[in-house]
Amino acid sequence: MNRDTAQLAAERTGGAEHQGRPGRWLALAVLALAVLLVAVDATVLGLATPFLSEDLRPSGTQLLWIGDVYSFVIAGLLVSMGSLGDRIGRKKLLLTGAVAFGAVSVLAAYAGTPETMIAARALLGVAGATLMPSTLALIRNIFPDPRERSFAVGIWGAMASAGAAVGPVVGGFLLEHFWWGSVFLINLPVMVVLVLVGIKLLPESKNPDPGPWDLTSVGLSLVGMIGVVYFVKELAAHGLGWDSVLIGIAGAAALVLFVRRQLTLPAPLLDMRLFRHRGFSAAVMADLLTVLGLSGLVFFLSQFFQLVQGRTPLEAGIAELPAAVGAVVAGLLAGIAARRYSVRAVVAGGLAAIGLALAVLIGFHANTAYPVLGAVLLTVGIGAGLSFTVTADVILSSVPKEQAGAASAVSETAYELGAALGIGLLGSIVIGVYRGFATPDGVPGPAADAARESLGGAVEAAATLPGDTGAALLSSAQLAFVDGLRIACGVGAAVLLATAVAAWFLLRGQRLDGESTPH
Repeated sequence: MNRDTAQLAAERTGGAEHQGRPGRWLALAVLALAVLLVAVDATVLGLATPFLSEDLRPSGTQLLWIGDVYSFVIAGLLVSMGSLGDRIGRKKLLLTGAVAFGAVSVLAAYAGTPETMIAARALLGVAGATLMPSTLALIRNIFPDPRERSFAVGIWGAMASAGAAVGPVVGGFLLEHFWWGSVFLINLPVMVVLVLVGIKLLPESKNPDPGPWDLTSVGLSLVGMIGVVYFVKELAAHGLGWDSVLIGIAGAAALVLFVRRQLTLPAPLLDMRLFRHRGFSAAVMADLLTVLGLSGLVFFLSQFFQLVQGRTPLEAGIAELPAAVGAVVAGLLAGIAARRYSVRAVVAGGLAAIGLALAVLIGFHANTAYPVLGAVLLTVGIGAGLSFTVTADVILSSVPKEQAGAASAVSETAYELGAALGIGLLGSIVIGVYRGFATPDGVPGPAADAARESLGGAVEAAATLPGDTGAALLSSAQLAFVDGLRIACGVGAAVLLATAVAAWFLLRGQRLDGESTPH
């Protein structure tokens, strides 16, 4: 007890000294840039895929792994890496991960074979898993003042929310001016700045009595998360299949074993008792479903803008920028709003805004004017910025300082899982409706089969057919895609609005740190 008291006093003293340093805002800027980069890296590759395929000539399976292995690994390792940072030091883990991220980015940029690219993307996932929870945990250490920390978490949340929307714009610009490897090399200057500034300005922080890092738990977490995320992605791409179902069941079983093991370990990777805290559990749920709504909408509207309305990748990326703008502005104001009104009002309001925006899209069609879609994206961005930022602050404030890394990892895992579910679950609805469309008369069987695989396949198949037949096939496919998207938006709206109601009750009495937060 004496040691805890002495440590608390030391933290307060250190915090007071550090609070006077203007350098903490520069440190925050670098941390926020690192978060933006990791978030962008998850989406930027999509646009580069055609160019990459032309050079490396991967098989269809290899191409899927190039696209997915990054998110698989990062989702599987977040909790483990957050816990490792609590043990060895968050600054040490962050700087080590930054060096690795930069080095592996070079490997990815100059990969000469599909196997090298898959390995590089997997290693980028490992490095990315060290960066995300470390940044949020360090923010708690750098900003001991609750109000300053809320603003800092707002900036962090804005960067994380905006990353998915900014990725296509960055990728589109680079691919119009440079070769595909440039989407990886942009990581280098940021990581150099992060290391140089981080060494000087970031304070080290860790749990003074952490216990061992349980490798069995690390393995269970990795297998469990990869199994579940793989199942969700396969569900969206190909529907239910025995192989994906078995992998999903194996993943779920591994997560059950992980939870049971954490409850018996004296020093668990993740203290499962945190979920008994009503505010913590509600914040994690809201966190996950916020990102589900944002990522699902951004992903499918990107296809809509390009394959239905005929925009270029860069134009589609720019068209989705209102989501990023809304997320950034709302993220910066979320802490102020939560203190002026209440945590539950801001989180429930953000979730409701996303739900209502999705509900508006139930009535859209192929020729819907951009101002309507832009307003929807802006509303979704604002809702996500409010909800995601405040829930991250609640999660971080609900745990002892020594467990900040593990708690941050829970927030990040909810983000990654929400992104996978947004694309996977909403995607399974879109694809389920889409594949049932009737092809026009005169379309050969192989072309019809290719068209039913995806909207991109329909565009390619239509290009091989005579004028009127190709146009009719493409029009039918586009209408089916829009119908699927409308139904998916309706389901998403119902889920988000129900979650908003649940958050209103579950977050009752919850306050941000420094305002008598119940523990």
